[in-house]
Amino acid sequence: MSALVLALIAGAVVGLALGALGGGGSVLAVPALIYLLGFTPAAATTASLIIVTVTSLATLYAHARTGNVRWRAGALFAAAGLLPAAAAGATASRLPQPVLTAAFAAVAALAAVRMLRPTRATTGPPADGARPAKAAGTGAGLGALTGLLGVGGGFLAVPALVTVLAFEMQAAVGTSLLVISVNSLASLATRGATAGVDWALIGPFTGAAILGAWDGKRLTAKVTGALLQRTFAVVLLAVAAFMLIDALT
Repeated sequence: MSALVLALIAGAVVGLALGALGGGGSVLAVPALIYLLGFTPAAATTASLIIVTVTSLATLYAHARTGNVRWRAGALFAAAGLLPAAAAGATASRLPQPVLTAAFAAVAALAAVRMLRPTRATTGPPADGARPAKAAGTGAGLGALTGLLGVGGGFLAVPALVTVLAFEMQAAVGTSLLVISVNSLASLATRGATAGVDWALIGPFTGAAILGAWDGKRLTAKVTGALLQRTFAVVLLAVAAFMLIDALT
């Protein structure tokens, strides 16, 4: 199977997760780039940020049209992650590749565990709830994660928005895309080393991800969110196990 076909398939899966779950698909982008398309871990994290940024912005537009984005709260949440994302992005290329791979495997496993845990619905105030310090801390952590590993952090942003800011699930999914977009852009701005990115593969990968994201948004009306989360969680656990074994051997 050609690299172009693999890029299209992987992009569709990544976009599907982003559109349906507001996160999770970006955690699949890095291992797909490494093991299917032959990228190094450092190059894969940079390429993943490009894919995640463009796809998240396109999907954010779709969610904004249906009123699922809380702009003020999302902007405040994302602002806390700007500096951590920039700092982590500047240091990511200096870390040994096995360390990046092992760290990514741990994050993928964490994402799977969070997706397997049921999300509690909340009935509190929607956007400007209490615990701003906790919200800022969570936003900063997501920014650092984005900068270091090239993931958007939506798999953590969605439950954080639900539990910390008392968002309903649909608003959390839409708003998480705003957070992902801001953090990814901040990290990309500090990396600057996009000249070596294989655009012949990243372009089709990103295009397929955007189409998949729109399909993922429509899929939420037909398939329960719990089923989608469990499916992606199983995939992520397998990916995490494979990457950890690869990093240790």
